[in-house]
Amino acid sequence: MVGPQDNSRFRIQDLKFKVQDSKFEVSNSTFKSMRYTSIEHTKFLLQQVHHVSDVFALPHFSHLNWEEAWMMIESAKLLADRDMAPYFKAMDAEPAQYDGNGGVKTHPQLKTIIKQAAENGWIGGGSKFEFGGMQLPMMIFNAAQHIFMSANNSSQGYFSLSAGAAALITSFGTSEQVKKFVPKIFAGDWQGTMALTEPQAGSSLTDITTSATSVGDGFYNIKGQKIFISGGQHEACDNFVHLTLARIEGAPPGVKGISLFIIPKYWPEENGSLTPNDVFCAGDFQKMGQRGYCTTHLVFGDKDACKGWLVGEPHKGLGYMFQMMNEARISVGLGAASTAMAAYQASLQYANERPQGRLANEKDPLKPPTLIVNHPDVQRMLLTQKAIIEGSLSLVMECNRLSDLAHAAEVEEKQNSFLLLELLTPIVKTYSSEQGSRAVALAIQTLGGYGFTMDFPVQQLYRDIKITSLYEGTTGIQSIDLLGRKVVMEKGKALKVLVDSIESVIKQASTYDSLKSYATELTIELNRVGEVLKHLGQFAQQGDINRYLADATVFMEQLSYVVIAWQWLKQATVAHIAIQTGNVAHETVEFYEGKIHTMKFFFRYELPHAAACSKTLMDPDYLTNVIKKEVLA
Repeated sequence: MVGPQDNSRFRIQDLKFKVQDSKFEVSNSTFKSMRYTSIEHTKFLLQQVHHVSDVFALPHFSHLNWEEAWMMIESAKLLADRDMAPYFKAMDAEPAQYDGNGGVKTHPQLKTIIKQAAENGWIGGGSKFEFGGMQLPMMIFNAAQHIFMSANNSSQGYFSLSAGAAALITSFGTSEQVKKFVPKIFAGDWQGTMALTEPQAGSSLTDITTSATSVGDGFYNIKGQKIFISGGQHEACDNFVHLTLARIEGAPPGVKGISLFIIPKYWPEENGSLTPNDVFCAGDFQKMGQRGYCTTHLVFGDKDACKGWLVGEPHKGLGYMFQMMNEARISVGLGAASTAMAAYQASLQYANERPQGRLANEKDPLKPPTLIVNHPDVQRMLLTQKAIIEGSLSLVMECNRLSDLAHAAEVEEKQNSFLLLELLTPIVKTYSSEQGSRAVALAIQTLGGYGFTMDFPVQQLYRDIKITSLYEGTTGIQSIDLLGRKVVMEKGKALKVLVDSIESVIKQASTYDSLKSYATELTIELNRVGEVLKHLGQFAQQGDINRYLADATVFMEQLSYVVIAWQWLKQATVAHIAIQTGNVAHETVEFYEGKIHTMKFFFRYELPHAAACSKTLMDPDYLTNVIKKEVLA
């Protein structure tokens, strides 16, 4: 058995790194010293940048205050230190494996992790009181999930899926369905999943063929296959509740004919017993990363005895599922930023402990080597990581805040929050995963050759993060969603809400001389977005939708840089005010200075990429419509 390993403490002795024996046990006191995230940055975002206290002022969340909420987040950190982080490497070394008999063998610690998360409210905590939840704001619930993801991104996925599945049932299911399935999911006894993808259809849900034949009273016989089902049928839970998309016999073609079903592995009977359902796990995909997180191939109705329970109305399943998918997309963005944060913390620690070389102006070879953190290029790599990750996390928190307002605010604020959240969802998922992968690559580069070895965690984090650009719709799909649906939704109203939000921060920053030039830069890039949309809009007006969407991914990149710049200007303004007013009780002056410096770095090194994207998008040549495929040979 591969036991817990302290993956984040790197010690240098005589220029040689002590490689820990992967089989030894470490004490809880060591766990407390591990640093895989910045709890200070989380507090800064919650308390000062995104003002969670405003959310607590809403009647729906008024049962909470800051002190209580922060105690919960601190307890989540203790749970992650004790039960998750120590098993990060072990769950990769002993990956989830198909047992050959319809189940998946997982690391023994997983059962403990799920049960502890459940007991502490981190599965059902975001749900309403009436369903047995704690009615937590997403700002608080997902702040804890960030800690869990940073500590061990493979394990967190299991209870995150369950939380999403239960939320879908409470939103659209009957009271009987809620009573039968949700308490067990919240308790961590049963695992919730989402079953969408099929072998022949991939991401094209229009082409799913899993069928449903009515047997009366809302029940259906289900037949078909689903692949890439995360968390499906492992040994750490007793039952599995698969929320599955299928077509009812005679349904209209396309997405309008898709319905949603609850399909458990075992049917819960009235007396509490469980009856086997015809759901078979045919295998587990072996992956390059997140190896502790099982990904299964499910077969429904191989013996023509798979019973599914219709959720909501027939043919409206995809609309229902979008609730879980959109929540999952934000969760994926959070997971990417959290994984990258763990890599950043590891590379920062390494840079502060590893002596190598001398600064360029040091000519004396007898002088001792300097720590690599003092080299300008290493600082560039570290600042790039910090700028990407902390910008991403701020955008995630923005989305969490909008989610809370969309559920609990008054009419106009509620609607505007919903629209802005819809627009930002594909951006937070895409930027965090694509640029997060780049950040983790820089973490490996910071460690040099050691970063490529199994002795250090950054190579595992690099393998783990790659899936986030594929989960819940690839980058291309997210980009088409952004440009094809979200930008034009309600005649551009969502985009207007975004522009108004950015201009509000620009206006505030412009009142401070030290921030005025950055506010001007952001205004220029925001205007470029408008110019690009006007240019692309002419193709849409001509009916040339293929041309309009051809470079949607480039537009995604352009708008993402602008959105993250908005988040950085917001953070820098808060930091500047704290320093100027002397209101630095929350953190040190150096902490706030670090935010301002990183904002400047982002505007100097990252934001200029937005102008390059604009140039590409405005170019008259149409180069991705190759007719002669020989060009690609």
